[in-house]
Amino acid sequence: MNDDITMPDITTILRSLGDFLMFQDGSLQFCTLQFLALFVVFFAGYLLIGQKRRTLMIAYVVVFNLFFAYKVNGLLMLLMPLTTILSWLLTRSIRQADTPRWRTIWLVAVIVTDLLPLLYFKYTNFFIGTVSALLQTNFPMLDIVLPVGISFFTFQAISYSVDVYRNRFKEDVTLLEYSFFMTFFPLLFAGPITRAGTLLTQLRDKHHLVLQRSVYAGMWLITIGMLKKGLVADYISEYNNWIFEDPMAYSGFENLVAVLSYTLQIYLDFSGYSDISIGLAALMGFRLRDNFNFPYQSLNVTEFWHRWHISLSTWIRDYLYIPLGGNRVGMARRNWNLFITMVIAGFWHGSSWMFVIWGAIHGAALVFHKLMKPVLERIPDNRFVRIVSCALTFLFVAVAWVFFRADSLPTVMNIFTRIATDFSWDYAMPFFSARTLLSLLLIVSYAMLFIHDRTYRLLERMFIESPWLMKLILLVCTIQLLINFSTGNIQPFIYSQF
Repeated sequence: MNDDITMPDITTILRSLGDFLMFQDGSLQFCTLQFLALFVVFFAGYLLIGQKRRTLMIAYVVVFNLFFAYKVNGLLMLLMPLTTILSWLLTRSIRQADTPRWRTIWLVAVIVTDLLPLLYFKYTNFFIGTVSALLQTNFPMLDIVLPVGISFFTFQAISYSVDVYRNRFKEDVTLLEYSFFMTFFPLLFAGPITRAGTLLTQLRDKHHLVLQRSVYAGMWLITIGMLKKGLVADYISEYNNWIFEDPMAYSGFENLVAVLSYTLQIYLDFSGYSDISIGLAALMGFRLRDNFNFPYQSLNVTEFWHRWHISLSTWIRDYLYIPLGGNRVGMARRNWNLFITMVIAGFWHGSSWMFVIWGAIHGAALVFHKLMKPVLERIPDNRFVRIVSCALTFLFVAVAWVFFRADSLPTVMNIFTRIATDFSWDYAMPFFSARTLLSLLLIVSYAMLFIHDRTYRLLERMFIESPWLMKLILLVCTIQLLINFSTGNIQPFIYSQF
């Protein structure tokens, strides 16, 4: 028997705690045990302060928000409070302006101020590379690190200023309240992009309470989100990386599986993180809007964009498409507005021409669907037509995702070439035997993607109404699954780069 096992001394514990508090940790994501432990400590303090000491509660959350931003971004987190202060001050100038002209001037000022950091951090090297290619020179790239969440808090700042300008949000908020809205940590990684009318209205509600049902709904979303992102999406990502790095080294069947697998991965990765974000907010008593609504059940590409990344889709509609003229102009101008909006949306996703191409593909599809509407409306709306429409829409979306994921057009062409010239069902059984767990995850996950919304709501209600011990067991089992099936570490969240 070994009697040499000793507990760490107090000095070691304090040093470890000091290192955690002082140093950045880029691996700190929602699906990590470190974050879950950190949140438990934070949430205990949140409940201890209570909702009645409102100012203290807001200050406590803001401090934690900034600490969490520091952990994932280091000193780059200073960009967040700086944007918050400037946006708040300039938006107050919009409120106080005496004439429409000055209101417009201040709005332009705040939008430019908000966008400049995003343009610098996200697109500087893209423009340098593009100019170098055009001039056939070799300008050196800058060593720029993209701050996590910069797109999301930038878009929230712009939406607040525009809503104030349009008199859609008339309440005058304090800097502390606005800081809560801009730095709210559940929204840092993945949104959903939240409007001031959604979060600040709840924050200012004197009867705002952390209700038991809200806590249980939050636990459900966190559990589902961790299964989506931490279990399935992370596990299948390794296979997808292999194929997209060298598609010619694999069979057409394996390439097709990668296309289907990545289509599943990006949905589970992003919707899973959104579920966790909304669930964390629900634990704190805040109701955020759903960000996904079974998008792969869509019957056309227009419906897909009503179901996919809803907070971004509605933001683009309200703050880009409608200001361009929206549907209030002639058909040709409307179609151009729709197309260019999707191109810009694609460019938002990343500083690469592949994202621009992906956006253009969706833009062209949306325009085509609008042009074909008179013809499509004459087709009978029966079960067979709906199944075919869903299958065709899914096929289009899956093909478009290849452009989103691939690093170049040659990679895209290699994937489709392998599928077209080297596909055989004879690979199916050997593939299943060699990659049984991957195959089962794909089959089960796809089956779950196409369940009826009523079935999902029934499962959610059963969880909420189940005994407390059952909820705890399910949550613990989920965490244990993440540990057992992890590919060694949590894979980077896809949308954190956007």
